[in-house]
Amino acid sequence: MTTAGQNIIAFTAAEALKTLNEACLRTGLRSEGVRLIRLGENAIFDLPAEKVIVRIARSADVLADATKEVAVAKWLRDSGLPAAEPTDHEQPIMVSDRPVTFWHFIDDGGEKASVEDLASILQKLHSLPVPPDLPLPKFDIFGRVTERIDKADELCDEDRKFLANRLSDLQNQYKNLHYPLKFCAVHGDAHQQNLIKSVDGEIFLIDFERFAFGPPESDLAVTATEHLIGWHSANDYSGFAESYGFDVMKWEGFPVLRSINELKMTTWLMQNINESDRVAHEFRVRLSSLHNDDTPRGWSPF
Repeated sequence: MTTAGQNIIAFTAAEALKTLNEACLRTGLRSEGVRLIRLGENAIFDLPAEKVIVRIARSADVLADATKEVAVAKWLRDSGLPAAEPTDHEQPIMVSDRPVTFWHFIDDGGEKASVEDLASILQKLHSLPVPPDLPLPKFDIFGRVTERIDKADELCDEDRKFLANRLSDLQNQYKNLHYPLKFCAVHGDAHQQNLIKSVDGEIFLIDFERFAFGPPESDLAVTATEHLIGWHSANDYSGFAESYGFDVMKWEGFPVLRSINELKMTTWLMQNINESDRVAHEFRVRLSSLHNDDTPRGWSPF
């Protein structure tokens, strides 16, 4: 939670656009027709005049993650796994105390990649040998959750206490998990939206901010959680598990990862509740659901 006297500027769409414009001035990139694609952990902008995607992180605290993203992208390219590629700019750069990176635009042609596509690319990723000089941190499944709760000024004391207690309980449960699969490079945010299907049908992996070394079950549990929320059909999830060759929902530790993912999905959305009434309402729906594991979720995707 912020304290009196701190001069902290909220990471809104408007503030992100100011940062984007300054980044373009510094790099000589043209910003006409700029479009905000997504506002989440990062603000992601499309510069159509340059065919460049710009990612703006929330604060200098995550500079190491932005640096890692660029290194991971180069490793994936060299490994032959189709993935987003950084531009030739020296990066990341710091603008308004926020790390900014630049990426070649991938024309998706409008067709969405499937969860089977995700399973296939995760299977390839998880089998890649990790070079010793790649700066992959140990996977932290709870990364940034504490900070989100602490900084959410809109939370009442009761809600803040509930989320903090929920986090503490899940941290204790997580410590006792035993994994059947071998640790490897993991994406860390392995959902369907982090794939792009190009106009020629090739599937590209994007968003390397949470890349780490850890249990592959953590990547697989994201789609399984979304399936239980209702975002993927039973047939789609069955195809996902079959394509990867392992059904994480049959593992005894999955319920813990599911609860962690739901907490992360709720606190992630919480960061943007001032952006619109729709976001604020969805956050309240998710927060209410967390009070009862057996309550049907009925969550809307963002």
